[in-house]
Formats: sequence, C-alpha cells, structure tokens
Amino acid sequence: MIEDLNQKKAILTAIIDSSEDAIISKDLNGMITSWNKAAERMFGYLEAETIGKHISILIPKDRIQEEEMIISNLRQGKRIEHYETVRLTKTGKEVIISLTVSPIKNADTIIGASKIARDITRQKEIEASLKQYTEQLEFLNALSQTIARELDMNTIVQKVTDAATYISGAEFGAFIYNKTGAKVETSVLVGLSTGYRDMLQKLAIMPGSRDFKTNFNVKAVFRSGDINTDSGYGENLPQFYMPDGGPKLKSYLAVPVISKSGNASGCLFLGHSKPAMFSEQHERIVVAISNHVAISLDNSNLYEEIKALSNKKDEFIGFASHELKTPLTTISGFVQLAQATPELAAELIPKMSKQVHKLTAIISDLLDISKIEANKFDLNYSKTSLLGLIGENVESVKHNTHTHRIDMELPKEDVAIMVDAQKMGQTLINLLTNAVKYSPDSDRVLVTATVEGEQVHISIRDWGIGIDPVHLDKIFTRFYRVESTKNKTQGLGVGLYLAQEVITAHRGRIWVESEPGKGSVFNISFLKNNPGPDA
Repeated sequence: MIEDLNQKKAILTAIIDSSEDAIISKDLNGMITSWNKAAERMFGYLEAETIGKHISILIPKDRIQEEEMIISNLRQGKRIEHYETVRLTKTGKEVIISLTVSPIKNADTIIGASKIARDITRQKEIEASLKQYTEQLEFLNALSQTIARELDMNTIVQKVTDAATYISGAEFGAFIYNKTGAKVETSVLVGLSTGYRDMLQKLAIMPGSRDFKTNFNVKAVFRSGDINTDSGYGENLPQFYMPDGGPKLKSYLAVPVISKSGNASGCLFLGHSKPAMFSEQHERIVVAISNHVAISLDNSNLYEEIKALSNKKDEFIGFASHELKTPLTTISGFVQLAQATPELAAELIPKMSKQVHKLTAIISDLLDISKIEANKFDLNYSKTSLLGLIGENVESVKHNTHTHRIDMELPKEDVAIMVDAQKMGQTLINLLTNAVKYSPDSDRVLVTATVEGEQVHISIRDWGIGIDPVHLDKIFTRFYRVESTKNKTQGLGVGLYLAQEVITAHRGRIWVESEPGKGSVFNISFLKNNPGPDA
C-alpha cells in the first residue's frame, strides 16, 4: 500500500516537473509550499529561493490586491480559471500569464491553493500587433478616402501631417513642400502638427542638413533614435533644438513624398523629445501615408494646373476679343473718315492696310492654335536659304520699328535648310517683335546664327527687362502671359506657344536664357536637312 502511494507520488511529481506550465502551491497565508521546473524557467527563481517565501514576490505592487481577491475566493472553495494578469520575474521583467487557481483540501478543510500559470506574453503581443495592424489599415483607408476627396493642397498636407503625427506617436510633425520639384532650392513649411504649432513656425529645417539632402536628393527615408548623437549632423545640430524653450529633439523620422515624376515634392518630418520612439513599423506606416499623399498632391497640382489653364483660357478669349475689336474699330473709323473726306483716302489706305495686317496676324495665330488642338498642324517643307530666311524676316520687323536697330552675326557662307519657310519665318518675326517690345529702354537687338555639322542654331538677344526665373518654365505654355508685363504690352500671349510648336514640329528645340533687368536670349536649334516629323 505504501509502495503504491510512493509510486503514485513519484508519477505525480514527474508530471508536475515535466509540465510546460508553472505549477505552484501555497498555503492560505500566501506562503509558497511547492515550485516546479517550469516555474523556475518562467520566473527565474530556483525552488530553494521560493519555498517559504510569500507569493507577493511575483506580484507587481499595483496588483497586490489581486492576491486578497484570490485568497478570499479560495476560502469560499471557489476555483479561479484563466485569469489574465501580470507577474514579475526575478529580474523585474513583467510576464503576462493566464492563471488558474484551485483550492487544496485536507478532508473537508481548505488548507491551501494550487496555481497553474501559463505564459501568454507572446500571444498577447501577437494579438496587440494584429489589432494595431488592423487599426492602421482602417486608419489608412479612412485617410485615403478623406484626402482623395480633397483637391486643396494645404488641406491635404494638414490632414496628412496630423495623421502621421498621431499614428506614429510623435510629439510634433511638419510637412516641407518643395516648390521647385527636382532641384531643392525653395521650400515652404505648409503643414504643422497642433501640439507645438507656435514653436514650429520658427523651427529651421535647413536644406544643407544631412536629412534634407537624403530626403529630397537621394529620396530616401531617414530615421534616428537620437539625432543628437548622429555624427552626420556636425554644425547643423543646433537646428534640432526647439525654439522658445521647447523640448530638445531626439527621436527623428523623415519620409520623402515622391511625386509621379519621381521627384521629391515634399517630406514628412516627425520628432519626439524621448529617444528611440520610432520603430520600423512606424516607418512603414508613415511611408504608406506618404504614398497616399503623393497621389493626392499630384491630383491637387493637376487640378490647380487645369484651373489655371481654364482661367488663362478665359482671359485669352477676353483679350483676343479685345485685340480683334481694336483693329476692326480702327478700320471702321478710317473708312468713315475716307467716306466723309475722300481727299484723305490715299493717306488713310496705308493705315488701314496696317490694321488689316494686324488683324490677319491675330486670326492666323488663332487658326494655328485650332490646328494644333485638332492635331492638324502640318508643315510644308521646302529647301530654303538660311541667310535669306533670316534677312527677309529681319527686314520685315525693321520696317515696322523705328526704335531699335537689329544687328546680325551670320555665317559667311549660305547654307540650304529644309524647313517650312512660312512657319519658321513667322517664328523669327514673333521672337524679334518680342525682343523689341520687351526692351523699351534699349535700342538694339542681335540675331546670331551658326551651323555646326547638321545642326543650325539661331539666337535672338535683347537688352530689355528680362524674365523672372519663376516664369521661365511657363512662358511657352498656351495662354500664359507674364503678369508683371501684361498690362504694359499688347499681344495675345500665344506667340511663344506657337513658336515652340513650330520648332518642335521641326524636330528641334527652343529655350530661353534670361535675367531680370539684363535682357533675354531666345535660342532655337534644328537640323538643317530636317527629315520631317514622321521620320
């Protein structure tokens, strides 16, 4: 009988020691009476270190009342099943456990308790991670739908800045918008998180700093656990102290926003005064946000361009109507004057002819625009003298101006070129007329032509008012007129657009070099034996 009991006890001990769960027993005073191998692995205490010690060595101070609840239930003979709580290891690390507590009886008397503890820390981490991932997906989906409905850039950027700041747990966030696109020269702070809005208005994020170059030039993400210990910042480090007594920046995350063109159109900057606050997960979610905002900003820019184009078109229609009406009114006045005073007819006819020529030129421009839009802008190629083409059209402009001399520096030997002489002549007249028109305080225009191999290069230089850099990439756009000069000069604002279309149709290119107050040089380049657009 005793042998059977000893055998059963040995089997029970073996089962307890081989269990993956911690099995601990205690008396009703909370003193530990047994401790298996799994308990040693889970909590780090050896059996000899725990027997006779109070169970509270495993309980966090803020959860000590749980032991009172457990003892109270035990005294009533109640079993506690799968109670999820937190316990401490020997090193003070918190472990999430599922706890089952059963009363131990001697006959009908409860003398203690048996505890089975299962470590569910990893399970809870996975559950929390899945929950966070689901919430992030829902958040991104909601954000995507919200900004997809927006076309205003400032509204989009503000929503995205707030969203990135919130979801990353950053103390503050900012969005830097790159106004120049590919080359970072001018940046504007257009989005600020709400927490330190007043301070951030004064925060300097300099184009010379390493993160700025990384984000905008390399177009890469930059993340630092403590920006102050990063050796790559050197003298730029003081910019990372928040102004007006704000917290010193440590954790740092910057994610570029890449437009459809492949350039960095902006960048999300996130910061925190504590170190190592941004993880790879935060980086991934902010990258996802930046991808959403890139699409929205492209849409916003496209909307602004369409709106601007529509405004320019409306302005063009109004201006064209005025330009058509002016020569018609003048011609009508001359006709009435000639009818009333026949002896003046001979004197008035040249003046009427000049107005008819002006009217014809306007209508010709309008017809060319219509042909371009209808994809019917055909060229009639013929072999033409380069010197003859330039000389004839220079003479035409000289005939209509008495304020400027037009000098020419041309090749000594003439060459034959294959072009549409009428369209190319129209382009030269357009550029020469502009050179005169936009250099009111100068009296000279220079036409230069060179031939290098198969390439013909013609430039028209003036010493006039020049063009502000902000307009240089737009002046060849249809309906675009430089605002600062549109009320001082006449014209439809389509001449350069037509010039570009003509040169492009000749498989060439046109560009301008200009500086405000120092004049402009318009350059055209094309093949002398042009094979045509379909070659």
